[in-house]
Amino acid sequence: MSSPHTSAEDQSLKRAAALASIFASALLTLGKLVAGLLSGSLALMSEAGHGLLDTGATILTYFAVRAADKPADDEHHYGHGKIEAVAALAETGLLMVLAAGVLYEAIHRLVTADPGHVEATWLTYGVLVISIIVDFVRWRSLSAIAKRTKSDALAADALHFSSDLVASTLVLMGLVATAYGFKQGDTLAAVGVALFIGIAGWKLGRRTIDTLVDAAPAGLTERLRQSVESVAGVVDIEMLRLRPAGPQIIGEIAVAVPRTMPLERVAQVRSAILSAVAQEMPEVELTVSANPRALDDESVLERVLLMAARRRLAIHHVTIQRVNGKIAISLDLELNAQMSHAAAHEIATELEQAISDEMGTEVEIETHIEPLEAEELAGEDLDEDATARIKQTLKEGALVGGILQEVHYVRARRTLSGTVVNYHCRADANLTVHQVHEAVDALDRHLRKQVDGIVRVVGHADPLGS
Repeated sequence: MSSPHTSAEDQSLKRAAALASIFASALLTLGKLVAGLLSGSLALMSEAGHGLLDTGATILTYFAVRAADKPADDEHHYGHGKIEAVAALAETGLLMVLAAGVLYEAIHRLVTADPGHVEATWLTYGVLVISIIVDFVRWRSLSAIAKRTKSDALAADALHFSSDLVASTLVLMGLVATAYGFKQGDTLAAVGVALFIGIAGWKLGRRTIDTLVDAAPAGLTERLRQSVESVAGVVDIEMLRLRPAGPQIIGEIAVAVPRTMPLERVAQVRSAILSAVAQEMPEVELTVSANPRALDDESVLERVLLMAARRRLAIHHVTIQRVNGKIAISLDLELNAQMSHAAAHEIATELEQAISDEMGTEVEIETHIEPLEAEELAGEDLDEDATARIKQTLKEGALVGGILQEVHYVRARRTLSGTVVNYHCRADANLTVHQVHEAVDALDRHLRKQVDGIVRVVGHADPLGS
């Protein structure tokens, strides 16, 4: 793919269509000029002048299409697609000049009551009929190609040929009227040609200027908003900008997401937005940015966890109380066991200050620092007898508590710091997390009391029946 915006097939199709238009315009212009000079028809000669400008415009279109397909570079970050719009604007100027010239001459003939000598021959009628057929074919084919490739320059050519079709029909009607004795028929046909050329130029100019001033296509903004707002996790659309760039629409959008949302989830929201837009509007190339926003329904716990997450701190056992209308927060903060107390205290103080800034100075905050073994511990399995004794001790302790059952998958490893024990057990699925946690903690304390040298106990409770 030689361009980020159009496929190689579309590029080749655009160039072939533009090249074919050059030859068709040149041949028709020559035929109309000869027939106009022989017949003396102002309308036909104005059509020949129109065709001459069309030929120049199609040549301009061909080179514009080739230049517009160049990829983006250091000086043209959005590619060269607008070259087509510049070419279309030049065509608009040529159309307006021609329309003014033809209209001036036609009005002069009407005012002076001198329609001029007009004598249509079989060659005149033949050229017009062929021109109508060719213009119809070119208009249909170029319209389809311009729609497929979203080419402004080819759309301008298609618009030209649609006006040529109508203009040639008017000229033919004017010549027939003149032949039947209505002397001003050809002149009035020339007025009609001028008006249609002017209208075509106006439509083309308005569309071209919209492209050059980055006017978003009608209705696209609302469609894109609806598509993005339907993505789960998007709170609001803060900014949306769209601009045409050749066959593509380039845009940027900023959405608001809950500030408590994890970074991985934010990335998923961005991907979902791009997928939704690509599916419904494949011509749009969008840059998405997500900004965090505080929501009114954030809980105190969510806000505390967010303050810790922003500092990449591990906290647990967060307790929130309301005492005499004030909020009291206590939490356990895990820090490297080898860190100095002064450094750990400074980190805890910074976290407390961040929570205070978030919640207000009236909030009471207490932090308990727990050691976190940040380094890997080399270990080896205890012998089977020692592991069996630990398993039996755990089963006895579970019976005493009456909540934990089916102690299994017991592993005991010796490390330089002491023995680390891991085990699984089961508990009633209807119990609360607090109840199960308290039972596991009680069993851990029982094991430490009965067996010397244990530095760490990790108990995992599964629901009964799992």
